[in-house]
Amino acid sequence: MFLKRQTTREAGEGKRLGAKSIVPAVSAALIGAAGLLPAALPATGHAQSFYDQVPEEMEGVEVTQRLNEQVPFDVEFTNEYGETVTFGDYFADGRPVLLTLNYYTCPQLCHLTLNGLIEGLKELEWSAGEEFNIVTVSINPNEKPDQALAFKNRYAGMYGRETAAEGWAFLTGTEENIQKLADAVGFGFRYDERSGEYAHPSSIQFITPTGRIAQYMGGVMFRGQDLRFALVEASQGSIGSPMDRFLLFTCFQYDPRTNTYAPVAWKVMRSGALLTLTVMALGLTLLWWRGSRFEEGQKRSLKNDPETAGSAPTAATTGVEQ
Repeated sequence: MFLKRQTTREAGEGKRLGAKSIVPAVSAALIGAAGLLPAALPATGHAQSFYDQVPEEMEGVEVTQRLNEQVPFDVEFTNEYGETVTFGDYFADGRPVLLTLNYYTCPQLCHLTLNGLIEGLKELEWSAGEEFNIVTVSINPNEKPDQALAFKNRYAGMYGRETAAEGWAFLTGTEENIQKLADAVGFGFRYDERSGEYAHPSSIQFITPTGRIAQYMGGVMFRGQDLRFALVEASQGSIGSPMDRFLLFTCFQYDPRTNTYAPVAWKVMRSGALLTLTVMALGLTLLWWRGSRFEEGQKRSLKNDPETAGSAPTAATTGVEQ
C-alpha cells in the first residue's frame, strides 16, 4: 500500500538510500505520497529538514538488502489449496525462486507490483515452473487459502503460461512465520490501525537454488532484460546463455537508483584491459610462431644443401680465377 525508502546492507554494513537528495524535497514528497517512488535517491549529507522526517507509522517500512544471506527453509506456510508446506519445498527442484511479499486484500500497491512483474515476465522466453519458480507470500496473517487461490487464478491467468499453475505459489501463514521470512530477506512492513491496511515497500527478491539471496529489485515496473539478468545471477549459471553470463561479467550490473541493469564504468574498463591484454598476447604469440617457422625453414634449407653449408668458397661464388 505504502512505499518508502530502501536500505541496502551488504557484508554487514548499512548503506541507506534515504530521502536526503539534491532533488527538491517538495517534489520527492509529492511523488512518494503518490506511491510512485520505489526507492529514494542517495543521501548527500546535508542537515535534516522537515521533509526528511519519517512519519511514525512509516518507521521500519523499508527494504534492508541482505545479499548472500540464507533464507529459512523450515518456515511453514499454507498454500492456496490449504496444504501445509515449507518455504524450502519450492527449492527442491533446483530452480531459482523469485519471491514477492504482498497481501491479497491490498488496495493498490501489490496489484501495481504484480502487474508490472507480469509485464516483464511476458518478455521472457523462460517460464515459471520450468526455469524458475515464483512464490508470493501474504504479509497479512488473517488472510486465508481461498483468498490466495483467487489471487492465483487472477495473476496466473494474466501471466498466461501453461506451467504457471505449478510454478507460481500463493501462500498464507501465521504472523510469526511471516515475520521470520520477512526479517530474513529484510522486508520491513507494519500494520496501520487507522487505515486497517499494511504499510510496506514494493520489492521482489531473487533467491538461489541453495537459498541465498542473490538480488533485489524495487519499484512497480520490471523490464524483461533486467528480470533475465537477475534470474541468471540467481540460478548460479544453471540457466541463461554464455552471452548472458559474458555480459554480466564484462558490462552490466544492477543499479538500484534506476531499477535496471546498466553498463558500469569499472566493468567496461576491465573488459577493455582484458581485450588489450588478449590482443597483445595474440600478437606476441604470432610473432613467436613466425620467428620459429623462419628458423625451422633456415635449418631445413641448410640440411637439404650441405655442400653450400659446409664447403669452401669456389670461384663461382668468389668471382676469383685460380
